[in-house]
Amino acid sequence: MAGHSQWANRKHRKQKQDAKKGKIFSKMARRISVAARKGGDPDLNPELRVAIEEAKALSVPNENIERAIKKGTGELDGVSYEEFQYEGYAPGGVAVLIDVVSDNRNRTASEIRHLFSKHGGNLGESGCVAWMFARKGRMEVDSDEVEEDQLFLDAAESGAEDLVQFNGNFEVTTDPEEVFDIREALEECGYEVENAGFTYVTDNYVRVEGSEIKELVNFLDELEDHDDVQEIYSNFDISDEELAKYTE
Repeated sequence: MAGHSQWANRKHRKQKQDAKKGKIFSKMARRISVAARKGGDPDLNPELRVAIEEAKALSVPNENIERAIKKGTGELDGVSYEEFQYEGYAPGGVAVLIDVVSDNRNRTASEIRHLFSKHGGNLGESGCVAWMFARKGRMEVDSDEVEEDQLFLDAAESGAEDLVQFNGNFEVTTDPEEVFDIREALEECGYEVENAGFTYVTDNYVRVEGSEIKELVNFLDELEDHDDVQEIYSNFDISDEELAKYTE
């Protein structure tokens, strides 16, 4: 398993640390507010549903979530945020997509461009790497007491596109429009499903080795620490052993 799945696992650990400091609460509030513009009912708005579920998993207080929704729907006054995406090439020639929520596009663009330049990468024009990625639904299934062959059959029966084992769990990939239906189908089969949401996947991976790993990790770390950055997707291929050296 390469790229975003490797990094997402580390991100979940870091989010829990940031939540203790309150930093993640601000990021999640922005994300919820932007998603709520498409409708304040999570049953009818998949983006909002994902944002709320992730916020709850990170122990964001319910009153924060409700306030963010009301700001997004216009029931409460608040800062006007917009959602957009940057793309470019990171150290080692790795393609990167970055989901951003910001109240100042020019400021954010300048800061993200600086991070690319600082680490030897290049912020590109719209479309320069997006063609390598496809938007998908994804979720994880707890592997405890799960038979892989049976899960594969049940996932296929429910309409899932792919199933791989990663870091002790199974990762299920789906059509983005069907992610919640498939989650419910798997839960009805008795599986414990978590982290259901959306991602970008690719079949074009770039192998990163040696000193470039450290530079790439530092770059991705600084991107994640940026207040406006919500998600990072990339196509790096690094062995788990090598990645662990620089992410512990």
